[in-house]
Amino acid sequence: MAIIPQLELFSWEEIEPLGDLERLRLVLEHLPDEALMAHLEKSRGHGRDDYPVRAMWNSMLAGIVFQHPSIESLRRELSRNGQLRSICGLRAVPSAAAYTRFLRSLMRHGSWIESMFDELVKALSEELPDFGRRLAMDSKAIASWASRPPKEKKEDGRRDLDAEYGAKTYRGTREDGSTWEKVVRWFGYKLHLVVDAQHELPVAYTVTKGSRSDVKEGHVLLDEMEKRHPEMLKKAEVLTADRGYDDSKLLSRCWDEYGIKPVIDTRRMWKDGEQTRLLPGHTNVVYDEGGAVYCYCPETGARQQMSNGGFEKDRGTVCPAKAYGITCQGREQCPVAGGVRVPLAVDRRIFTPIARESYKWAKEYRYRTAVERVNSRLDVSFGFERHTIRGLAKMRIRCGLALCVMLAMALGRVREKQQERMRSLVRSVS
Repeated sequence: MAIIPQLELFSWEEIEPLGDLERLRLVLEHLPDEALMAHLEKSRGHGRDDYPVRAMWNSMLAGIVFQHPSIESLRRELSRNGQLRSICGLRAVPSAAAYTRFLRSLMRHGSWIESMFDELVKALSEELPDFGRRLAMDSKAIASWASRPPKEKKEDGRRDLDAEYGAKTYRGTREDGSTWEKVVRWFGYKLHLVVDAQHELPVAYTVTKGSRSDVKEGHVLLDEMEKRHPEMLKKAEVLTADRGYDDSKLLSRCWDEYGIKPVIDTRRMWKDGEQTRLLPGHTNVVYDEGGAVYCYCPETGARQQMSNGGFEKDRGTVCPAKAYGITCQGREQCPVAGGVRVPLAVDRRIFTPIARESYKWAKEYRYRTAVERVNSRLDVSFGFERHTIRGLAKMRIRCGLALCVMLAMALGRVREKQQERMRSLVRSVS
């Protein structure tokens, strides 16, 4: 818990009903920042202490909580708001240079912020028994404050030498059956997230340049969770992601290594107009890229979709049973009249523990939108739509702090028996 060096007499009881400072109170009281503060104070040594470390830290947290897009915006708020200065522990408004030096110090201690994030995830796991059972993965485009790569590659503090161009393609089907495609391009970075889809809170993250592949970073996220939160991987039951993470190695890893059922949409990768493939070992059974299995009647040649009979964990198969109550003239001579077991190994991209064409798969896939809502809160409630950040190191610090603030607010709500307000990041709920 942060120590708040108060310079004027005030009470949280007087402030909280107004709602403006409640979120800051939650962050200051529930953010596990003691170790970081002690380390920063030790690093400062016996130099000048015009602006104490904790006061600078508290004011930076206030800037995130109150959605200030820049340090200058925060300094203007501190200049006019004596009460906020008092809460942060400041006698005067720090100079822009003081914030620059403090931010550089934070960038040298980025691992401490990651540790703080891990502590918050662990604390929420202890408070919420179901936290981490249903996971969702996605990435978020974050444009750099710079609009394009600099011509001059020499570092001067103003150029962004780290950002790269990125692109994400979105596809869908209209009501009339026609397809649409939208390509979003930007110059900047990517925030890769794994969130708890039930509570819509982050559990793992990385920040990369904009060109980084979602699939490759998906493996990195699993590596990070295995290292930092192995207990959560054991608890997790489902991992949901869009088709950007469609990769046989990633799907196999989820189930084979962690026992997590992947619910990841497929890309259409079959070439030359190929619609179906023959199921190995069978003469009248085919499957399509969406995971549906069909049988052909030996008598008439009519094709029928086989119903899904569930998943047999010990066999590693999905079991489409006989067709949906449809009479088949060639049933007596059909080799799959009683159903067919389909090993996952036939195609790990297509055949998964939860059958793709099942109602359960569709229901689980809807939880993927939890990541989109977390991303939206980062834009709207934490100012990523109008930030002034340049450079990968600064972006990593800023993303880490925002996610820590989000978790600290949620943890405070839970501990104060206000779980229904966990997602209230913008203002108090009366």
